[in-house]
Amino acid sequence: MTSGPLTEPPVPPVPPVKRATGTFALMAALLAACVAFQLNASMLSPALVTMARELRTDEAGTGLSQTAYFTACAVFSLFLPRFSDIAGRRRVLLWMLAVLTAGSAGAALAPNIAVLDIARVVQGVSGPVVQISLLTLRSEISEPRRFGTLMGVITAVNGGIAGVDALAGGWLASNFGFRSVFWTIAAFAALAVAAVALGCPESRPSAGTPMDWPGVPPLVVTAAALLLAVDEAKKLGAANWPLAAGLLAVAALAFAAFWRIEKRSRHPLVRIGDLKQRASWAPLLTTLLTLIGVFALVNGVLISFAQNRHAGFGMDPGTASLLFLTPLALVGWLVGPFTGRLAPVLGYGRMLRWGLAGSVAVVVVMALVGVHARPVMIGCALLLGVTYAGMANIILNLLGVVLAPRDHPGFLPGLISAAFGLGAGLSFALLSAVQVTGSPAGSSSDGGYVAAMLTGAAVLAAAYAASFLIPRPRAAEVPPADEPGSAPAPAARTAP
Repeated sequence: MTSGPLTEPPVPPVPPVKRATGTFALMAALLAACVAFQLNASMLSPALVTMARELRTDEAGTGLSQTAYFTACAVFSLFLPRFSDIAGRRRVLLWMLAVLTAGSAGAALAPNIAVLDIARVVQGVSGPVVQISLLTLRSEISEPRRFGTLMGVITAVNGGIAGVDALAGGWLASNFGFRSVFWTIAAFAALAVAAVALGCPESRPSAGTPMDWPGVPPLVVTAAALLLAVDEAKKLGAANWPLAAGLLAVAALAFAAFWRIEKRSRHPLVRIGDLKQRASWAPLLTTLLTLIGVFALVNGVLISFAQNRHAGFGMDPGTASLLFLTPLALVGWLVGPFTGRLAPVLGYGRMLRWGLAGSVAVVVVMALVGVHARPVMIGCALLLGVTYAGMANIILNLLGVVLAPRDHPGFLPGLISAAFGLGAGLSFALLSAVQVTGSPAGSSSDGGYVAAMLTGAAVLAAAYAASFLIPRPRAAEVPPADEPGSAPAPAARTAP
C-alpha cells in the first residue's frame, strides 16, 4: 500500500524588514513636507511690514491674513487626519501639498490684500501636515526608541527651522519684496510633492470605513467661531465685545449640534466615548494650558520688552529676534530628536513634566531677574529652547499620536493641533492684556511685563498639574525589563 507524496509543513511568512534606505526616503519625504508647511508660518512674520507697504494696506490688514491662515490650519486639522486614515495618508498628504503650492503661487500673484487673504486660507489646507506625517511614521516604524527619535526629528521642524527660516524671510522681503517669500514657499512645496510621491508609502488603517461628513461642518464652525472670538478679544480696548460674545454663542450651539450628531453616527468623526477618556481630554487640557502660558510670553511679551526704550532693553526688531527668538528655535530644533529618543525609555509623562517644571522655573527667573539683566534674559531664552521648545512642545505633539486609539488614530492628533492654535490665541488675549495694563505705551515701568511673565508661569504650573492626569502610553514605551528576547509591550492604548 502506497501513500501520497509527503508535503513539507508550511513555512510561516517572514515579516518584512524596513530597510535603512526605505527609512531614509520616508524621512526625507516627511521632513520636506513639514518644512514646506512650517515656512508658511515662520517666513512670513518678518515680511508683514513689507507686505503692508507693497499692497498699500496697514499692518492690521496683513495681520488679518495671518489670522485667516492659522484659523484655516486649525479647522482643516480637525478632520483631515481622520480622513487620511480612510482615504490614504500618502494621497491626502500629496493633495494638501499640491494645494499649498497653488495657494503660495496665488499669494505671490495677489494684486490686493483681499486676494492675499483668500490665498492664505487655501494655504491653510496644509494645517495637519505634521500630524499626518507622524501618523505615517507610526505605521512604518514599530520599535519604540527608533520611532521616538524619528518623531522628535519631525516635530522639531514644527517649531522652526533653527531660526534660519525667519531670518531668510526678512532678508527676502527686504531685498526682493514679500512676493519672493511666497515663491520660495511654493518652490519648497513643489519639491515636497515630488519627495512624498517618491518616498512615502501608502497607509489606510481605516480603509472601507465611511467618513463622517455630517459631523465635519458643526465641528469646523465650533473651532472657527472660538478662534475668531479669541482673535477679537486680543484687540483689548479696540475689541468688539458683542461680536466676540456672539461668536462664543455660535461656537456653543455648533458644538451642541456636533455632540448630537456624533452620538447618533455609526462611524463618528470623534467618538464621544473616546472624548470622555483621560487619554483624550487630559493631553488636550495640558496642551491648551501650556500654549496659553508660554506662546505670547515668548512671541509677544519678551520681544516687546526687548524693544521697549523706556522699560526694556531698547533693541531694534531684528536684534531682538536674533538674540531671543533665533537661539530659542535653534536649541529646540537640536534638543527635539533627543527628547523623542528618551521619551520611550524614561517615559513620555516624565519628560513632559520635566519640560513644564523647567519652563515654570525659567519664566520666574525671567520675571524677577531677567528684566534687569540682558545676559540673564538671553540665557533664559536659551533654556526655554530646551524646556519648552525642545521638550514640552515635542512631547505634546507626540502624545496625540501615541495615545490615539489604534482603530481611530487620526482624531486625537487633529484635536491636539487645534488646541495648539486656540491656546496660542488665548495666550495673546490674556498675557497682552496683563502687560498693557501694567505697562501702557510710553510708561517706564516694567510692572506689566513682570506681571505678564508671572501670569504665564502660573498657567504653566497649572499645565504641569494637569499633566499628571495624562495616562501612560505603555504601547509606545520600552518596558522596564527591556532586554534582548524580552516580550514586547502590549498594544494597548493606555495603562489599565
